[in-house]
Amino acid sequence: MIGVQHYLLLSAALFSLGLLGVLTRRNAVHVLMGVELILNSANLNLVAFARYGSGQIAGQVFAVFVIVVAAAEVAVALAIVLTMYRLRRTPNLDAADSLRG
Repeated sequence: MIGVQHYLLLSAALFSLGLLGVLTRRNAVHVLMGVELILNSANLNLVAFARYGSGQIAGQVFAVFVIVVAAAEVAVALAIVLTMYRLRRTPNLDAADSLRG
């Protein structure tokens, strides 16, 4: 029987991998992938608690909102990364130290 503990363990593993990716990578695309793993771990928690908690649909609704916000975040972040690559010729985040073009 798969319980809420299994989902929480999987979510903790996803969060840890995402945090490791955000803290150790210098490439902007890899950092964005780490942020997406962190958001997916939050979604997994929301859905698991909604399923095993009160049985209401609020967890799924919040998860959909997180997915929508994550999609908007990716669109804006990729536009910024592409602009940075066009100006600096590198996706390295260390090269993005100034806001001037």
